[in-house]
Amino acid sequence: MVIRRLRRLSLAWSTVKGRRGGFAGSFIAIVAGSAVITACGVLLESGLGTGVTPERYAGAAVVLAAEQSFRLDESSEVRYSERVTLAADRVAAVAAVPGVRSAVGDVSVEVGVLGPDGAAVGGPGGAAGGGPGGAAVGGPRGAAVGGPGGYPVLGHGWSAAALAPLRIREGRAPAGPGEVVLDAGLAARGRVAPGATVRLVTGSIPASYLVVGIATAPGDGLRRQSAVFFTDGQAAALTGRPDRVDAIGVLAEPGADPRELAGRIAAAVPGVVAHTGAGRGDAEFLDVGDARSLVVETAASFGGTMVLIVVFVVASTLALSVQQRRRELALLRAIGATPRQIRGMIGAEMTLVSVAGAVAGAIPGVLLAFAMRGVFVLAGAMPPDFRLRVGPLPVLAALVLCLVSGRSAGWLVARRVARVSPVEALGDAAVEPRRLGRVRLVIGVLLLPLGLLLALGDVAAPGDSAADTAGSAVLLFVVALGCLGPVLLQGAVALFGGLLNRRSTAGGFLAQASARAGARRLSAAATPLAMGVTLAAVQVFAASTTIAGARQQLEDGLRADQVLTAAAGGGVSPAVADAVRGVPGVAVVTPVARTQVLLTFPSEDSTATKAFAAQGVAPERLAETMDLGVTRGDLAQLRGEAVALSRTAARTVGARLGGAVELRLGDGTAIRPRVVAIYEHGLGFGDVILPNDLVVAHTTARADAAVLIRFAAGADPQALRAAVERYPTVRVGGPEAFLAAPGAGGSGDWALSLLFQTVLLGYIAIAVVNTLVMATTARVREFAALRLIGAGPGQVRAMMDGEARIVVFTALLFGLLATAAPLAGVSRGLTGSPVPSISLAGLTAIVAVTVALAWGATRMATRHALRSSARGA
Repeated sequence: MVIRRLRRLSLAWSTVKGRRGGFAGSFIAIVAGSAVITACGVLLESGLGTGVTPERYAGAAVVLAAEQSFRLDESSEVRYSERVTLAADRVAAVAAVPGVRSAVGDVSVEVGVLGPDGAAVGGPGGAAGGGPGGAAVGGPRGAAVGGPGGYPVLGHGWSAAALAPLRIREGRAPAGPGEVVLDAGLAARGRVAPGATVRLVTGSIPASYLVVGIATAPGDGLRRQSAVFFTDGQAAALTGRPDRVDAIGVLAEPGADPRELAGRIAAAVPGVVAHTGAGRGDAEFLDVGDARSLVVETAASFGGTMVLIVVFVVASTLALSVQQRRRELALLRAIGATPRQIRGMIGAEMTLVSVAGAVAGAIPGVLLAFAMRGVFVLAGAMPPDFRLRVGPLPVLAALVLCLVSGRSAGWLVARRVARVSPVEALGDAAVEPRRLGRVRLVIGVLLLPLGLLLALGDVAAPGDSAADTAGSAVLLFVVALGCLGPVLLQGAVALFGGLLNRRSTAGGFLAQASARAGARRLSAAATPLAMGVTLAAVQVFAASTTIAGARQQLEDGLRADQVLTAAAGGGVSPAVADAVRGVPGVAVVTPVARTQVLLTFPSEDSTATKAFAAQGVAPERLAETMDLGVTRGDLAQLRGEAVALSRTAARTVGARLGGAVELRLGDGTAIRPRVVAIYEHGLGFGDVILPNDLVVAHTTARADAAVLIRFAAGADPQALRAAVERYPTVRVGGPEAFLAAPGAGGSGDWALSLLFQTVLLGYIAIAVVNTLVMATTARVREFAALRLIGAGPGQVRAMMDGEARIVVFTALLFGLLATAAPLAGVSRGLTGSPVPSISLAGLTAIVAVTVALAWGATRMATRHALRSSARGA
């Protein structure tokens, strides 16, 4: 058996060497597929096993935090948008576990570090002027001293300094509520020395503190944050939750193993998640855990999709290669080769090509992973210091998947060749098969009405969004295009061939004749190009529909005259809204807090959970500052545990007016609010509206993102500006400021989706160029024959230009037609209108890229083939 397989591989190697051009297309497709799969593997492995080195928790053996994710099943989860906290009494329970030397509860509150009016920081005793012992901080009023590289400044209790450990370099530890210690980096940026007075803003409330010490962190110091240390009591008071802690750091007894200690603590203290090693960074930096979860989920999903695409593309290029070898295979069948031998030969050839292509694509795949990481960082989906782990597993996985994909493609192509009888084989070699396989034709035809039903029918049962269901229908149309490609191209030639190519010219006549005789050959290029057009158009036009719908809803619904936002310090404190309510001329004040919530709802035989953007608003006279387009119910009832849902969200979760929904707030707190209103403007204002005080109480910053102001007739706006003078980080702006106000996480989701779609479309583009070059360069004999009967090089080029027109027209026609129903369904689900918003720039780019790919590849390959045919002639 082994000897037989080695002989088969040896024969396959001889075939591959003798027909390098015929296998080049499959090889290139596998190289590109291997690169993408390797890149996904590197991202997946990095998401599972790496992260960011802890800084303030570097000295802790174990860091305990609450569960920051909601588990959907064993393999997937949804991250909470706000930090989930632990009860402060857990600190004593952890300290009692054997092996724990001490346990320290840590709290974090975002702080703005400002200079006093005039930017002078007082010297000893707080006197202004920056005399001996004094230092200057900031610049003009409200200028903030930030963390390194734009990272935040966070306040903590002094006892948490032992977890780094940070040591006092100058001065002493804080002893009273008006005293603070700054980390050395922050002190250097603000030019602060012990004895100086600084203004710190928490929420929006400024207060002066005496700097009594400067602390240094071990190693390179703090690179992802700056730290301000208060007394433990003052830090707890500033958080507004003195009975909660963000995390618990554990200092272990000498010789204790961190992993064993973590296991003992988890067993003794239920409800905590123990982190050791690099995992401590997840507990310290929420953005690291968010990035890890997002990258793992998307890389795994996209990697699986790429395997299917690789199978399709490799099968397409291999089918073209086999078609070019029809004479050879027909001769083998005629002289007695069995179907099994034909399948074995093609399988062995694909084994060699797949292994070589997978290995060749490994290094470009690693480089692609780093390029993708760079895009994630630029888009804010991944922190800049998130490291990639490059190991052998992604390369081995790409090798196995490419080998399986190549062999699967070879098996699909070899089935038809091996079935044909020896007599039919010789006839098959002369003329391209005219009919599609019955199974392929039936599948393609059946997918069309099913796609229409999903896109346009009312089949989005509770648990599914109409827009999501319609968007998923595009996959059915893409597969249908793949199945019916030759038939569609023949139909396009029959209906529009005369318009694309005039039969009165030699080039036009030859192009039409060639297209009719070689429909399968042309469809091998037109079909993946049409699939790329469909995927690109749905991605671009769904985004433009969403953006246009959100903008329109905001323009129609935002009725505020002025908007208050925060420049630093963790948002706009609720105290600001209370203060401006009494300003003369201010008629309505609507504080708005933003977060992300999870809704759990029945789905078939189980339940499903989905994340939604949410806002917390005050219901008093809400319609005067924000029109949500309420269709049912009354927003005045938005008090206590009540909720309003957009039409899309209500349909998704199967909610009804007056009924209760299962909802988890941003920090994981579960409630069952009653639905008091259904509204239309979910794209612009979020799909879930909750009472403002409920949302603020369960956000990390415990602050509003913005405050909407509506003036009474004849009011003086300057009175409002004067009222917020005492809040240095609060800014007064127009309605456009509401759009820039910070929201909940998930900001990088769109970037991930766009990047993966770009990579996918890039792979399809490679496949299209590959196929066109293969199909054109293989026609050397045909070009030579045309030259012999009198056709000039210009007429041959005109024929190929005519074929390129057919390919481009067919790809654009059927690619864009395939998007019509899904985009109508997406638009109807999101905006209520079946007419999507088409981006002219996006449409122009799609057409331009399609033309460039088809014409560029055809022209290049034709020029090469004509040189060869001229020599042959």
